[in-house]
Amino acid sequence: MDLLPPWATPARLQLQAQARAFAHDVVLPLADQLDPQKAEMPAALVEGLAGHGWFGLTIPAQDGGLGLGVFEYCLVSEELARGWLSVASILARGQGLGTQVRDGHRRRELLKRSAEGEWIGSIALSEPDAGSDLAGVATTAVRDGDGWVLSGHKRWAGNALAADFVEVLARVREPEPGEPRSAGLEPFLVVKDRGAFPDGMTGTVIDKIGYHGFLTWDLVLDGVRVPDSDRLTGLYGDEGAAQDEGGFASVQRGLNIARVHTAARAVGVAQGALEDTTAYLQEREQFGHPIGDFQALRFALADMAADVAQARAFWQQVAHLLDEGAPCESEAAMVKLQATEMAVRVTNQAMQLHGGNGYTTERRVERYWRDARLTTIFEGTSEIQRRTISDRLLPR
Repeated sequence: MDLLPPWATPARLQLQAQARAFAHDVVLPLADQLDPQKAEMPAALVEGLAGHGWFGLTIPAQDGGLGLGVFEYCLVSEELARGWLSVASILARGQGLGTQVRDGHRRRELLKRSAEGEWIGSIALSEPDAGSDLAGVATTAVRDGDGWVLSGHKRWAGNALAADFVEVLARVREPEPGEPRSAGLEPFLVVKDRGAFPDGMTGTVIDKIGYHGFLTWDLVLDGVRVPDSDRLTGLYGDEGAAQDEGGFASVQRGLNIARVHTAARAVGVAQGALEDTTAYLQEREQFGHPIGDFQALRFALADMAADVAQARAFWQQVAHLLDEGAPCESEAAMVKLQATEMAVRVTNQAMQLHGGNGYTTERRVERYWRDARLTTIFEGTSEIQRRTISDRLLPR
């Protein structure tokens, strides 16, 4: 009888098995077909995710969601990322994103649509000169009658064209003397049709080396009009955002969850590389033996497996702490740093163990390698995570 991990409950094991089967039977074949074309995931795949209720994993049951926690959100995401990183990432465009409107009735309606996969968004935070330093956002929101006019330049807005809305972080005023640089930043909801940009917004596709499945956009906002009812109280569907804390504080809280989610996605990518390499070492023969018979390669595979297991245990611990309401900014930074750097090492080793075949597009391992490399960059680079951690260990 296999020993079960401490987190294992029948409901969680069933959820994991469902996600694993969907990733293997649906996601992986589509990734093998579409990723080499740099193509977008088909609408039927998004509908399949919605059919399982996974866009509402963290949305309360009374609002149409599954009412689960960060742990279950990451559990499903790891399995999906094993098939295709972007499919795990599209889940983050649900989960109550774009529902932080001030009107309670409308908020409940949007939460239901989010849980059903009918309110899928894009986040436009970064700019050409503001990435890790979000307090440097220069996009402006200017009062105009009963609404706002947004102008600026946003970068790295994934899924922007296909989305139902784009959340835009903009500056409504300059900080007063003595205030932090982030004062005056607020998120706005730009509602749009799928497949089209609204008046005043134009976009250019950023040609990435990986992370295919949805397009990533460079956006220019030139007089985009937003009603005051679409000025949000927070980002990421954060239930804990207090209206008087401002949009920037909610961004920081949401990033903790996003970083644990990124750790789980990185583990999924590394798991894919590990599984494919395990099979390859038994398939490939040299000198009359499967190459898995050679000790050096066996030991390299063992190190890969240990690294993946360690990172998985770490994200599970931090996700549990977040669900318990513990302050986890340092821990979220640590697990994001450790898991994503691990994914780069493991996928790189997987390519090495595949030999020349690993450097072709005939094998999935090159996709894992390309996608793993991104995980050390988005949701805060490894350098930013080290700064976050060290600032809590040493005086500033």
